[in-house]
Amino acid sequence: MRDVHVSAIVDAVKKLCIDANIELEPDMLRAFDRALSTERSPAGKQVLQILKDNAQMARTRRIPYCQDTGFVVCFVELGQDVHVTGGGLYDAINEGVRQGYTEGYLRASIVRSPFDRVNTGDNTPAVIHVDVVPGAALRIQIMAKGGGCENRSKYTMLTPAAGIDGVKDFVIECVRTAGPDACPPLVLGVGLGGTFEKAAILSKRALFREVGSVNPDPTLDALEKELLARANRLGIGPQGYGGDTTSLGIHVLTYPCHITSLPVAVTIECHAHRHKEATL
Repeated sequence: MRDVHVSAIVDAVKKLCIDANIELEPDMLRAFDRALSTERSPAGKQVLQILKDNAQMARTRRIPYCQDTGFVVCFVELGQDVHVTGGGLYDAINEGVRQGYTEGYLRASIVRSPFDRVNTGDNTPAVIHVDVVPGAALRIQIMAKGGGCENRSKYTMLTPAAGIDGVKDFVIECVRTAGPDACPPLVLGVGLGGTFEKAAILSKRALFREVGSVNPDPTLDALEKELLARANRLGIGPQGYGGDTTSLGIHVLTYPCHITSLPVAVTIECHAHRHKEATL
């Protein structure tokens, strides 16, 4: 059994929150470069260059890439041989978020209730998902999830008869109806199968895969490539100005499901795709 004190978790989450909001991951910068090399619309190309310049400015000046510094979504892989000491895991994560958003001067965007809309003042609580896995490591992945693109995410329960064509049509319709509101170019996480809540969680988890990477399942990889091509043919383009780059990537995860069900969840992520991870 390996002990991990909550202070280490607090410090790690605090740093992840600040760094995620300031420094885009290399995969996103490479995605901008790929899009710049293929985008035919002058307006679309100009917007992509502005986004790339904005990422550079945020990193060098240590300021947020986007004013919406997001809802913290945290995925934890807790090794079964890890003993968290000195307090609770969830409390430690939320304390890390509190410190990160306060000390990093990041915007507090979370309200304590859907009804009274009173801001919690420190961007807590986070949404936390914990999986217990073999080993003695504690892996923490965080995403600063913007509100505008989250509002355009959708879920449906298709009948099995709808099949893969029904899935494709639903995903593309999500992109079409999101239009410029979700701040394209977009990254989409798609969860297929499981149950109502499992599909939604899969769609969030899918966003942590490197943008532009190959899906290890050849069938899903072909599906992702087809969906990406169809999404980019919509012509919405960067920030809705038109062009070839409506989406930078579409990632699909699946799970077994009931014989009567075909759950589909689509989490839409904007160009401010901010995520970091650490292993303790």
